[in-house]
Amino acid sequence: KMRSLAPGIKLITSFSRDSWYRFFILILTFVFYTTYHLSRKPISIIKSQLHRNCSNVIHPADLNITDNDTWCDWAPFGEFDSFLYIFCFTFLLNVFCLNGMFGERLPLRYYLSSGMILSGLFTVLFGLGFYWQIHSLWYYCLVQALNGLVQTTGWPAVVACVGNWFGKGKRGFIMGIWNSHTSVGNILGSLIAGVYVSSAWGLSFIVPGIIIASAGVICFLFLVESNCFFMRSMRNKRSDRTVTVAFSCCQDRSKYHNVTIAKCAVFMLQGVVEFSLCLLFAKLVSYTFLYWLPLYIANVAHFDPKKAGDLSTLFDVGGIVGGILAGLISDYSGGRATTCCAMLIIAAPMLFLYNKIGQNGLPTTIGMLLWCGALVNGPYALITTAVSADLGTHECLRGNSRALSTVTAIIDGTGSIGAAVGPLLAGLISPTGWNNVFYMLISADVLACLLLSRLVYKEVRGWCGYTTRQRG
Repeated sequence: KMRSLAPGIKLITSFSRDSWYRFFILILTFVFYTTYHLSRKPISIIKSQLHRNCSNVIHPADLNITDNDTWCDWAPFGEFDSFLYIFCFTFLLNVFCLNGMFGERLPLRYYLSSGMILSGLFTVLFGLGFYWQIHSLWYYCLVQALNGLVQTTGWPAVVACVGNWFGKGKRGFIMGIWNSHTSVGNILGSLIAGVYVSSAWGLSFIVPGIIIASAGVICFLFLVESNCFFMRSMRNKRSDRTVTVAFSCCQDRSKYHNVTIAKCAVFMLQGVVEFSLCLLFAKLVSYTFLYWLPLYIANVAHFDPKKAGDLSTLFDVGGIVGGILAGLISDYSGGRATTCCAMLIIAAPMLFLYNKIGQNGLPTTIGMLLWCGALVNGPYALITTAVSADLGTHECLRGNSRALSTVTAIIDGTGSIGAAVGPLLAGLISPTGWNNVFYMLISADVLACLLLSRLVYKEVRGWCGYTTRQRG
């Protein structure tokens, strides 16, 4: 009697080779962009450690103190926020002006791997300032500017790669799960930086820098940007006709390799302007939380820097759930804009409640952070992944898959204006009270929702028309 195969082997062999390749690329790009966010997060964790209220810190007896409030700071980090703004604005400029153009012209594997390795280098150099006892403002400004420049290589490249491998059928759900790399990277970055923040803050940058540089080497060795390249390797197992189709596929891609999609034309595609502006305000809220939440928790709830950083990861845990739910709901309903708008409407009062009662006990803090993370990051995740991929593969682009990189760069670049302005506004407003910071965030949420009103109206009309035809 023949013995049957083990259930696990049956499961493995039930998937086609193409399905395994798709899964491999999904995991690979997930890891790559996780490391991007992992290397960005430490700057917010060490913020409260480098610029503290030193009047509450016991100083050594042999230390001559001239300023009781700042003696324990690491100069020049009394002006710390300037480094953050330099990073954000350089990030914005490069995403919006350069990355779509380079993403169209350069092979994604070289483009992404070089960006990751250079990002690791500049992140490590920032941390080495601790060990080299560097107190020069210009050193840290230059490193941050260069890091902001190379960090922008990530998003257009990974979205273009995933968009090339996956169709539109379940794109929202697949990319909702995949986009959790943002939150996973923030969580890991917070935890890694938190280990060293109170003892040797330089390692809070050096360790993430080594991780992203190592991932860049893996990217160079293993990334394949489109499934057509795998079809070449099948020439000995398939007919000559299939091989001809395979080479035709690759030739069609290469034909468009040097084609630049004019940005003015891309902006005219349906929904690009509305989603881009909506992302501006959604990203303003998300990045303000990214860079200021640990300090807010430390100041309001009076936790030490490590505990505040650990607690802030709950916002990203909620963001993982929110991104998946947003993708699943939008796939089921067919309404990307309506899904985003609904979550933004609920997010506004939730932010107000978090500011008012969010620090009334640890269980309340945990619950509110999870809810806020899901509602704030859900629309942000949906727009930057599924919506960008939908618009980048629009029929008006006549099959030019390279345009996906440009569309992604335009949408994410517009959103990066909010990513730069949000933390800046929070820094300017916070001295007047945290209540005003949250009013600013709530206003941004409302504006993001209003910008989608035309698309929501169009989607709702489409649903009503479909229902009427079915009944008729």
